[in-house]
Order: sequence, then C-alpha cells, then structure tokens
Amino acid sequence: MKKWVKQWLGTPEGKAAEEGASFPWIPLVDEAQLHTLQQKAPASKRVIFKHSTRCGLSAMMLRRFEATWDGHRHDASFYLLDLVRYRELSDALAGRFEIRHQSPQVLIIRDGVLAASASHGDIAGLAPGDCLE
Repeated sequence: MKKWVKQWLGTPEGKAAEEGASFPWIPLVDEAQLHTLQQKAPASKRVIFKHSTRCGLSAMMLRRFEATWDGHRHDASFYLLDLVRYRELSDALAGRFEIRHQSPQVLIIRDGVLAASASHGDIAGLAPGDCLE
C-alpha cells in the first residue's frame, strides 16, 4: 500500500498511520465510534471527513481541507471515513445526525450535536475558527 494512502486511511487494522502522517486522522471504521462522536463531553469537538477514494474531487477537497485546517489539528479530533469500504457506516452517520449522505462531506460535531456540515466544493468555505469556537 502506498505511503500516502496509509496516511489518509490508516493501516488495514484501522489504526492511524503515525510515522510521517501529515494530518492527525483517526480512521472511522465501526459503529461503536459513532457513540463516541455523540458524547456530550464539555467542549468536545469532532470533525468527520467522508471521503471517496474513487473520486478525484474528494481527493482534492481532502488536500485543501488538510491545508486549511492544519493549524487547528489540536483543537478537535479528526475522523476520516473511507466511503468505499464503509458505506454502511456513512449511512448510519447520516441517520444519527439527520443529514443526507454526500461525498465528499465534512461534519462538525460540537458537544455531541451537529454544528455544521458542508459537501463538495462548499467544504472550502468551512472556516476552522467559525466551526470550532
């Protein structure tokens, strides 16, 4: 597996690739993690990037997102969902937060509640300061 794919998606065991990783992605791979996303811990901030590994637009938006949000990597937990491998998980996520499945798509979860979302080219308009404060 190429190094950049491991950085985006983690290892086959579902653990984030740490060595040389350019962004602190946590692979979103099972429904048990959805419970964690909805925990209402004080000041909890979670960002989910739903990424299709078969889509050029999704890859481009992922790179732009990483560049824009790099300075905020310690302000939230960042999850990456591979839609090709985990489509059912994406559907479960859409049901929990009552949103329509789209790809690429970013969800901002604050204190267990969906605070913001964007898809396709609108992802570039998500400002970290506005979403995480």
